[in-house]
Amino acid sequence: MAADKLITAVIVDDHAAITAGVRFWCEQAVPPIELIDAGERLADVWTGPGAAADVVIFDLELVARRPDFGELRRLVDSGRRVIVYSQHTEDATVIKCIDLGALAYLTKREGPEHLVPAIRAAARGEPYTAPSLSGVLVANDSPGWPRLSQRETEVLRAWFVSSSKDLVAAKLNITVKTVDTYIARVRVKYANVGRAARTKSELVGRALDDGLITLAELNQPETLQ
Repeated sequence: MAADKLITAVIVDDHAAITAGVRFWCEQAVPPIELIDAGERLADVWTGPGAAADVVIFDLELVARRPDFGELRRLVDSGRRVIVYSQHTEDATVIKCIDLGALAYLTKREGPEHLVPAIRAAARGEPYTAPSLSGVLVANDSPGWPRLSQRETEVLRAWFVSSSKDLVAAKLNITVKTVDTYIARVRVKYANVGRAARTKSELVGRALDDGLITLAELNQPETLQ
């Protein structure tokens, strides 16, 4: 990114006071950062000025007690540069967000001395670790988070949006037996972290909780390719 290019950030947060504070910090930054307010409207990140913003500042919990890991994954998978700005300080939540591809995780107790440099780093595609959370990321043991391989995740996601394993096999150019093997491995990994998923619906629930897939993806009509 050119040094003289104006950095733009879109903030998704349902608290007007938080957004007003972040806007003030961005305006006072040298050079200033342009802030686009999406409120709690996730659609505004994908359309209008928010779609072209360099950085997404994302409140993880727009719905009470339901952190939206799925939307975080969708943003990251689409190539957006995301900073999670949240009230949560639990180690597992922080680690999960970083594992999903967030470039920074800041708590709402952390002020402009961290958020502004985090925005600048994210605009360059670089991670930023606030000092208060550096120890959390070093001690990444995340007991409830199964470590799925990229291929296991790919097969799982394809199975969730397909009506049969035959279609998954055809789409990924593997055999049905291989599909079964990958799904079995995923079940074992979830069972090993104390989150057994014996049925497809249970596995879908785990995947939604962990941000492996979004409700929007599950509700898309199936297409044959």
